[in-house]
Amino acid sequence: MEETLIIAGFGGQGVQLIGQLLAKSGMMEGKFVSFLPSYGPEMRGGNSNCNVIIADEPICSPIVSQASCVMALNRPSLDKFEPSVQEGQTLLVNSSLVDKKAARSDIQALYIPANEIAQELGNVRVANMVMLGAYLGVSGSIQVDSVMENLREMFGERRAGLLPVNREAIERGAACAREQRG
Repeated sequence: MEETLIIAGFGGQGVQLIGQLLAKSGMMEGKFVSFLPSYGPEMRGGNSNCNVIIADEPICSPIVSQASCVMALNRPSLDKFEPSVQEGQTLLVNSSLVDKKAARSDIQALYIPANEIAQELGNVRVANMVMLGAYLGVSGSIQVDSVMENLREMFGERRAGLLPVNREAIERGAACAREQRG
């Protein structure tokens, strides 16, 4: 098994956090992982993306040019990275912020209303966790419990109260993606 991901959006959307959680959770599960962040000098609003590889075998290069999954959290990311999805593989689109459909018919595009789901949960900041959940729901490469353990570590005691809404966001994203995939 080798999952190659490109996760992209604006700075401040939690793109790098998704990548870090996948990489740390993969290591925790005994997998080979690679995490390669890329972002501009702006703290928020600039382009942000990362390459993540999760594999059962050692990884030769951290660069992902052809992805088994692209997660596009905004329109510029869809425009830039849709061509990178391997034929027959998955494109996850945050349909809350992206007003167009995928141009390709040789991939499986799933449209996740991440911001709407996050708003329904009462915390717009968990939209990235909705998208992460969508990926976990269709790939099965990482266990939700591993992600939650890493979130627990990152949050510490001071922010532990945010764990339930993050878990719910992940579960709702997974359900949404599974529903579309059929």
